[in-house]
Amino acid sequence: MLNQFKFVTGNPNKVREASEILGLTLESVQVEGLFEIQSPDIDAVVRHKAKQAYSILECPVMVEDSGLVFHAWNGLPGALVKWFEETVSCEGMLKMLEGFDDRGATAICCFAVYDGKDMKIARGEVNGSLSNSICGSNGFGWDVIFIPEEYEQTYGEMAAKEKNAISHRKRALDKLKQELN
Repeated sequence: MLNQFKFVTGNPNKVREASEILGLTLESVQVEGLFEIQSPDIDAVVRHKAKQAYSILECPVMVEDSGLVFHAWNGLPGALVKWFEETVSCEGMLKMLEGFDDRGATAICCFAVYDGKDMKIARGEVNGSLSNSICGSNGFGWDVIFIPEEYEQTYGEMAAKEKNAISHRKRALDKLKQELN
C-alpha cells in the first residue's frame, strides 16, 4: 500500500526511520524545484508539498514534515524548527528558552499521501519536555533535546529501535496505514 507512493524527501534519515518503522523499503525521490512553504503549521506544509510534488512527478506521492512545538513559545518553532537548528543550533534554542518556566514540548509528524484526487493526512504527536543541555548522539536534528513523556532520556540517547517504537513518526505512520486500509 505505502510502497505504491514515491516518498518525496531529501532527508535519508527520515527514509531510514520510516522504512524501519514500516518494515519495508520505501522508494524515495528528490524533486527539483520543490518549494516548501514557510509556516509553523505542519499540516499546511505537507498539504502544499504533496500537491506540488504530485504536479511535478505526475504519480502518487507521499511527503512528510515534522516539527517541535515549544509550549512556552505558543507554537514555535513548529515546522520551522529545521531553520532554527541551522541558524542557532539545538544548543542555541535551549539558551533561548532560559527564563521560561515551561519546558514542555510536543513533537509532531505529518505524512500526506496524494494521488492527484484524494489527499490523506496522518498526524502523530508525542508530548514531552526539553532537556537542559544536549544529550545523546543518536537520531538526527532535535532528537538530542526532546525528552518524551514518561521517559528520562532524549530521543538522541535512545537506540533507534526504542525511539522508533514510541516516536511521533511511528504514530503518524500507524494512522496513515489505518487511513489507507
